[in-house]
Amino acid sequence: MSEPEERLLMLIDDEPAQSRLITALAAREGWRTLVVQDAETAIATLGTRQGMQCAAIILDQWVPGDDACTLISELKTRRPAMPILMLTTSASPMLAVDAMRAGATDYLVKPVAPDRLMRALRSATKREAPKDELQPLTEKMPAVLDFDAMIGNAPSFRSALARAAKAARGHGTVLIEGENGTGKEMLVRAMHAASPRSKTPLRIVNIAGVQGSSVESVLFGHEKGAFPGAFDRQIGALQHCDGGTLVLDEVDRLTADVQERLVEAVTEGMVRPIGAAHSFRVDVRIIAASNLPLGDLAEAGHFRKDLLEAMSSTTILLPPLRERQGDIPALARHFLARIGDQPGLRPLSITDSALSLLAAFDWPGNVRQLQAVLFRAAVFCDGDALTAQDFPQLSELIGEFEDVIDHNQDGVGIQLYTEDGNLRPLDDIEADVIRLAIGHYRGRMTEVARRLGIGRSTLYRKLGDLGIDNAA
Repeated sequence: MSEPEERLLMLIDDEPAQSRLITALAAREGWRTLVVQDAETAIATLGTRQGMQCAAIILDQWVPGDDACTLISELKTRRPAMPILMLTTSASPMLAVDAMRAGATDYLVKPVAPDRLMRALRSATKREAPKDELQPLTEKMPAVLDFDAMIGNAPSFRSALARAAKAARGHGTVLIEGENGTGKEMLVRAMHAASPRSKTPLRIVNIAGVQGSSVESVLFGHEKGAFPGAFDRQIGALQHCDGGTLVLDEVDRLTADVQERLVEAVTEGMVRPIGAAHSFRVDVRIIAASNLPLGDLAEAGHFRKDLLEAMSSTTILLPPLRERQGDIPALARHFLARIGDQPGLRPLSITDSALSLLAAFDWPGNVRQLQAVLFRAAVFCDGDALTAQDFPQLSELIGEFEDVIDHNQDGVGIQLYTEDGNLRPLDDIEADVIRLAIGHYRGRMTEVARRLGIGRSTLYRKLGDLGIDNAA
């Protein structure tokens, strides 16, 4: 293990089984874990030579109970720079806000997936903007599960939504590709809500979150006694979703043997549980999601070409946020409105200087990261609007940045000038304004026409003249 002095983790937990699990997971990343079972021991240990070597703390809220935030404050007082991650069974927004204000770096809802825990530790101990911070909380925020909730006006994004809306009305397989945090799960739920199967079961299986040897059983099920440890019969996700929709998230992580079995299930609709003598016919719609381009993986021999063909009747590519910077103002205001509805928080506006700072960052964690960063800023904001000063971590990462929105745009994503300083053609500006209106009013064409001061027939004529997709 390299640099053990910088990789010591203090775990405050009185559950032996959970302590062993976290210790084992942390060891995979080169962490050595020091387990303490109560708050008093944790505080005392910080002052020892071993305690001074700690690089992070994981605190199970169950240990101090209602005094968890008090303990976090005490730990931060003694070690201000120490990242503290809190484990809890509660997804309460109030608890998250209180924990953050007390000094918590991240908030993990149990049972926490191994990958989520590792990402949280890596993010907490690196000089980078948090990608997954408060992910469990932000995912609990009430959301409209339809295409109206998908904010954005970038042509590539609107094209993806148009393809998704069309595909939602059918029954064929769909492959959604895009980087982590681009909104694949949200798009899946919108498609399901708009599909003929909206009243039938929807199940999302994250392949990366399932232990490798268990993926086959999770998908296909198994009979009692099929393998050591199979004490009971288990119905697999494919049978569970008969008549409904099964989402295979991070499908690029499937092993070769499971890929081989899945080909028959997708193409023939036949499922045979492990240890079963016969196959079962099922009617399941498969939606696959991948962080990596499956075509490239297939060409390299890492993914079956026949499975890729079977799962991609429609392929949708969600663009990363860095390719749709013009959508950042609308996304920021949308997220702030939702965040302001959470208990313990209030509605906030955002200044042009803050939007310029957000636009200057490349957002490796995409839309999910933007939401998490806005949440943290909103928790600690004392004013009525977020300014650039409310994002000190971003400012430190970016350094000097050009005020993109103030200099090149009108603050809402319309670029008026070309790179040589001349005005853009009027048709191009008009097309951008119409796209912006369609995105802002979420495709409600009557409202778009009314706000632009034109009739619906004129609006549709302009869409054709300017080459704008009606579904965009």
